Amino acid sequence: MSIETILLAVGSEDEKRTERLAAEATSVAQPTGATVVLAHVFDDDEFAEVRSNLGVDPESEGSTPDAVAKRHTTTRTISKALTEAGVDHAVRGAVGDHADEIVELAEETGADRVVVGGRHRSPTGKAVFGSVAQEVILSAPCPVTFVREEPTESKRRVAP
Repeated sequence: MSIETILLAVGSEDEKRTERLAAEATSVAQPTGATVVLAHVFDDDEFAEVRSNLGVDPESEGSTPDAVAKRHTTTRTISKALTEAGVDHAVRGAVGDHADEIVELAEETGADRVVVGGRHRSPTGKAVFGSVAQEVILSAPCPVTFVREEPTESKRRVAP
């Protein structure tokens, strides 16, 4: 199976992982010549807040999820890294439930791989609070690569 399209799903919480997410998408896209669809998913409140912070009139053409995603800091940072690496990419935006929208975009774009970020959580934390990445892994129409946030120095295990 060849990889032609990679859906790289990001959200506002991925700001700390932009370098790792871009590197992972690049490591798969460069050798295969795949196109990366950089997808930023917002919930309703976040979308309204980001649009307001950007000074976007809700009635203008620039208020679409795609337009707002293109202007978001996280997306711009990853887009710049992909451009510098010579990776063909497009930016998409969506508003709704993060996991549902990521899976829907993967289906819509014909993604051969989905890349998502997340942080390490205990099994109890996942059960109580849910996990977007976990839901995507279980529901995506293609393989999913999970990119975990680097642990901070204070959280790293040190071997005796």
